[in-house]
Amino acid sequence: MSWRKSWDRNWDEVRYCSKACRRRRVSSVDRALEAAIVDLLDQRGGTICPTEAIHLVSSDVDEPALTEQALSEPARRAARRLAAAGVVEIVQDGRVVDPSTAKGPIRVRRAAS
Repeated sequence: MSWRKSWDRNWDEVRYCSKACRRRRVSSVDRALEAAIVDLLDQRGGTICPTEAIHLVSSDVDEPALTEQALSEPARRAARRLAAAGVVEIVQDGRVVDPSTAKGPIRVRRAAS
């Protein structure tokens, strides 16, 4: 999410970066992915791949449409939301990267305190 001049007057009220994000909204599956990421990090420490959270969520939900491929981008969005909240960091090759511009495989770790 990049800064827009029009947000200057009402930054505290900005919830979505675009109309597409507003339409997409955060669903119960999105919240389940966030919880799965946090749970995995609590259990294991170190780093995890967002696809590990997908495996937890897809096994708990009985919807055939929720395949690993269908949940791939929602899992990355969940990791980005957690990174924006300061809960986790998104890393590539051991270095923290900007979640909005990261391309390719990412890992997620707890944010440094």
